Parts: sequence; C-alpha cells; structure tokens
Amino acid sequence: MDRFKKDLPNYLTYHNAAHTRYVLDKARLIAKEEKVEGDQLELVQIAALYHDSGFLNGMVDHENEGCEIAKAELPLYGFSALQIQEICQMITATKIPQRPQNLLGRIVADADLEYLGTDLFDLGSQRLFDELRNFNTSLTHMEWLKIQIGFLESHQYHTDYCQEFRQPKKMEHLARLKEEFLTAR
Repeated sequence: MDRFKKDLPNYLTYHNAAHTRYVLDKARLIAKEEKVEGDQLELVQIAALYHDSGFLNGMVDHENEGCEIAKAELPLYGFSALQIQEICQMITATKIPQRPQNLLGRIVADADLEYLGTDLFDLGSQRLFDELRNFNTSLTHMEWLKIQIGFLESHQYHTDYCQEFRQPKKMEHLARLKEEFLTAR
C-alpha cells in the first residue's frame, strides 16, 4: 500500500491505493459470505492486495505484471510456489473479460468490480473516466456512456453473494445510463 501511495502516478485516479483498499475490504466481505476462511482467506487477501500491483510497472498487461511482482516478493514472506500460483490465478481472474477458474478467483474478481452494484458506482465511474481521459483527451461523455453501457451489459458477477446483493443495483445503473444516453442523443 505504501508503494501504491508513493510510486503510482497521480493521474491514476481509479487504479490507486484507495481502490486496492476497497477491493481488499470487499474481498474479505465476499469471502465471509461465501464461507471462505483460514489459509484460503489469507490467499484471497494477498491476491486482492496484489491484483493491480502491475500498475507499478505500467498499464499494459498489468495482471501478469502483478503476478511477476507477487512471484518476486511473496517467497520472502514464506509463501510457497503453490500458494503463489493460486494467488496469481486470482490476480488474473480480474482481467477483463473476467474468467475466474474457482471460488477464490470468483471472490477476487467480484471484489474488484463490486462497486458496479452499489451507490459508489457514479464515483468509481467518474474516477475511471478521469483516468482514461489522461490517455485519451478526446474521450467524450457520450462515448463514455456507450462504453459503460456495453461493459455493464457484458459484465456478470460470479459469487452467489454479488449475484444476489449487487446485481439488482447494477441493473438499475444500467437502466439509468441507457435512459441518459437516449435522452442526450
């Protein structure tokens, strides 16, 4: 977390320490709801902390970069090769489009995008828009609406918890964005 605060560029208004803290908190919540505890919970938490660590090396292929960082650092903390492999599977489960391979991957993937089905959607969306505008200053609000609509239409939650408690709110956001898009045209 200290490295995120110190080493990430300020233009990363979405992929930053605050986002990582949020994902860690939501990973703990979802893991509890999915009855994951003990050593498995520890691995989920480590994966949540490292899921965007690749941004320390750049934006391209940041999930695989995050795995490389985890492979380099986690043995120093006593993690085995098998545990690190599991952590890397969870990290890569956050890559869009998300394709988690097991329950732990589903938890981390859902924690990463849990905000889509909450009252924090607009704040997260604005932060991501601001971040993307740093790389594409011509990105318009209408283009962003289309991107968000397409993303929400294709996104699916993977855990029972998020399907039950986050999907309905996400669908409300999708309906609102579609209405906004239609009235703005």
